[in-house]
Amino acid sequence: MIKNFWENLSINQKLAITAWVFLAIPIIFYVTIRFYPTYEAFYVSFMKWNLLGAKKYIGFKHYIRIFNDEDFWIVLWNTIKYALIGVPISLLISFTVAYYLNEIKFGHQTIRAFYFVPFLTTAIAMAWVWRWFYQPMPIGYFNIMLSYVGIPQQPFLRSIEQALYSVMAPAVWAGLGFQIVIFIAGIRAIPKSHFEAAEIDGAGRLQILKEIILPALKPTTIFLVVISTIGFLRIFDQVYSMSEDSAGGPLNATKPLVLMIYEYAFDIYKLGRASALTVILFLLLLTVSLLQLWFMRKQK
Repeated sequence: MIKNFWENLSINQKLAITAWVFLAIPIIFYVTIRFYPTYEAFYVSFMKWNLLGAKKYIGFKHYIRIFNDEDFWIVLWNTIKYALIGVPISLLISFTVAYYLNEIKFGHQTIRAFYFVPFLTTAIAMAWVWRWFYQPMPIGYFNIMLSYVGIPQQPFLRSIEQALYSVMAPAVWAGLGFQIVIFIAGIRAIPKSHFEAAEIDGAGRLQILKEIILPALKPTTIFLVVISTIGFLRIFDQVYSMSEDSAGGPLNATKPLVLMIYEYAFDIYKLGRASALTVILFLLLLTVSLLQLWFMRKQK
């Protein structure tokens, strides 16, 4: 019966069925691993639940308590600062390195591999190495270097003003390798005829950069801006490993939303509050990503 059914189908129908069969596995994966947990987070955010007892519907009480919590606004601003400062700095550094690295012929592959190694390094191991760098003298490498040039040692992770930027630095450093590789690929995808025509017309280096390279890299830049923003808004590993008592200290100076969600879910078992924070983070990521895509495409 199945054989007769298959034989009676047209070629287009057979191709469509074959395509859906291959698509079934990723669709099932996304429905069970991605979409269902997202739905469950929205559902649990309206419940009072400590993981062991029964769920109790309480409406928008979690959201009201969150918005009335001063710590939430501190944490939200920290999260936004990670993205507002980290994304432009990382993209500027990675593009600059990619622009000049692309012109290097001898040892290009080796140098590019060195830049990419931090991206492959475990975030926890990398964070602990940087935490060691930030220690006071005579242990901390950065304070030792500062002492050589006559600058007093700095508190770094122990300072309310410096802690967030100290945590942000290794996060920026870790993502440079990926961004550099993508930028180099974008630059090399530009047809060489564009550069040859510009040189014949007498265009200078700066003019070629402004009129040819940057416009051609706009799709690449859009991709990296969105990906980097999502990464910084979801920062967790570096903060958890480097901050005081793994709690986003001192005085919540480095705590992002993801760490706050973790604490509510796994430290005090308030799953409803954690789910509400997850929904807020999801809406923040969605809004920022859509705005960035709209703005960047509008510039075309």
